[in-house]
Amino acid sequence: MVCGGFTCSKNALCSLNVVYMLVGLLLIGVAAWGKGFGLVSTIHIIGGVIAVGVFLLLIAIVGLIGAIHHHQVMLFFYMVILFIVFLFQFGVSCSCLAMNRGQQEALLNSTWGMMNNTTKADLETQLDCCGLLNTTVSRAQFDQDVLSCRAPCKKTGACLTCGDKMLYHATEALKILGGVGLFFSFTEILGVWLAVRYRNQQDPRANPSAFL
Repeated sequence: MVCGGFTCSKNALCSLNVVYMLVGLLLIGVAAWGKGFGLVSTIHIIGGVIAVGVFLLLIAIVGLIGAIHHHQVMLFFYMVILFIVFLFQFGVSCSCLAMNRGQQEALLNSTWGMMNNTTKADLETQLDCCGLLNTTVSRAQFDQDVLSCRAPCKKTGACLTCGDKMLYHATEALKILGGVGLFFSFTEILGVWLAVRYRNQQDPRANPSAFL
């Protein structure tokens, strides 16, 4: 039997938002764990992950409250925000799946340039590498990064560049990220569809005579 009744739509929407809440709490927990164990010392990365987790948690709470109380206004804002998130995430996921090596190098260069010295040092220590990419475009920056590098491999004088190490697994990582993002984007459009359907259904307990 097709699940299209009021109670079924309500339970499905509540379940979906509970999953979003768990994902949001997981992101916050992972960020706190990474900070606590010293994996990442910069506040920008930690703050970004926590902000995404809190944002997802707030959206899920709004959707959950709106679903429980059949609140028309909260459900409307929930489905609008979720649809905007879907468009953004769908575009980013498709970009990850379609990105070639040249675009990956350009993205790494721009991201590396925006990092502060603490973040670069953390990354070089974790990956055991020095500098990003040994290219003529960023040769001066590369020499500066190598001089300030504190990676363990520098003692042996046989350090690989961080760019080469990251690009080695970049294609596979982007495919995984793009695939996971694409999967979650379709769960978001499912949430929008459920919210629209649920808003247009009438609660049988509120007015039973409407179904007679």
